[in-house]
Amino acid sequence: MIGVILEYIKKSRELISPYIHKTPLIYSNSFSKMSGAEIYLKAENLQKTGSFKVRGAFNKLIRLRPERVIAASMGNHAQGVAFASGSLGLKATVVMPATASIVKQEATKGYGAEVFLYGDSFSQSLNYALSQKDYTFIHPFDDNDIIAGQGTIGIEIFEQLNNADAVLVPVGGGGLISGAAVALKFLSPKIEIIGVQTASVPSAYDSFHSKKLKEVYPQPTLADGIAVGKIGTKTFEIIEKYVDDIVAVSEESIARAVLLFLERKKLVVEGAGAVPLAALLEQGERFRGKKVVLIVSGGNIDFTLIDRIIHKGLVSSGRTGILKVIADDKPGNLHKLTGVIAAHGANILHVVHDRLAQDMPTGKTLVTLTLETKGFEHIREMEEAVKKAGFSFYH
Repeated sequence: MIGVILEYIKKSRELISPYIHKTPLIYSNSFSKMSGAEIYLKAENLQKTGSFKVRGAFNKLIRLRPERVIAASMGNHAQGVAFASGSLGLKATVVMPATASIVKQEATKGYGAEVFLYGDSFSQSLNYALSQKDYTFIHPFDDNDIIAGQGTIGIEIFEQLNNADAVLVPVGGGGLISGAAVALKFLSPKIEIIGVQTASVPSAYDSFHSKKLKEVYPQPTLADGIAVGKIGTKTFEIIEKYVDDIVAVSEESIARAVLLFLERKKLVVEGAGAVPLAALLEQGERFRGKKVVLIVSGGNIDFTLIDRIIHKGLVSSGRTGILKVIADDKPGNLHKLTGVIAAHGANILHVVHDRLAQDMPTGKTLVTLTLETKGFEHIREMEEAVKKAGFSFYH
């Protein structure tokens, strides 16, 4: 039997409201024009600790107030538990995999928790934390108090926009979408709740569509905050009852979404928080003419990776082009090639000239050009111009 109902979430809101922000719901003119829908952003990246996770953490810890707290997390739950524990005068230990970003490790320590690194995946860290019997374990998602705490987002969305047609929600272990779905379906039964995962870690997607709880091995992803190999049993039960669909998006779309948040909204959004916008980019026609809320779940991006994410986003949107050109290895030919590029208004960011490239014939050289471009049509125009100038491409 499902243990989370609207009254439970309302009570949770009363408990945690002194400790958290009611985050804004921001209308996005640029994303609305892009999609042909009315797009609103529930900006949980502006929440305390930079993520929605603090809601569930406070809801659990206020009710229990244990002496010794332990949690397992890739980062955002860690920071939520650390901050909530410190605010309530409790001591917390957080187990994180060795692969967790250093930025999130240091932030967790900064909120006053002890960080212990164990294992190479979230599941290994989780199993270790569960084995520590002298502590009270705070589950990151498969717990009724955690789910109800995250569900307070749903109440806020309804208060801020009571006629939304659809809400797109990031899905990792399922705590956020479970709580939000319960609240919103009780308050607005016709609203469509759609979960979004990265195709690199499609545990909820596979489970939802097969109607059976499934585990996957997480692949590398920009959305590390939702890289959970198996969703919870409690969350899966709620998802089956209240969630309308779960979709999976590509890493390229996630990178493009992070870049769009920076460029168009001046918002720092991590990969996990960007997946709803990635879904909008991939399936825009589905939402045309509707009022759609994107839950931007967090902004704790790893700044050691942001340059790679931005580069990937620029490539996936056609703002950066990479041309691999085969040229005669003789004086003046590189100048001729760069002249063609300049004549078509692209900015050359980087040039690599490689005579020893694999399969390169004698007398030829491989020139790899990284270009600042205006879009895919601009790149195609330059490719045609390069061919007309007598060059060929390396495949």
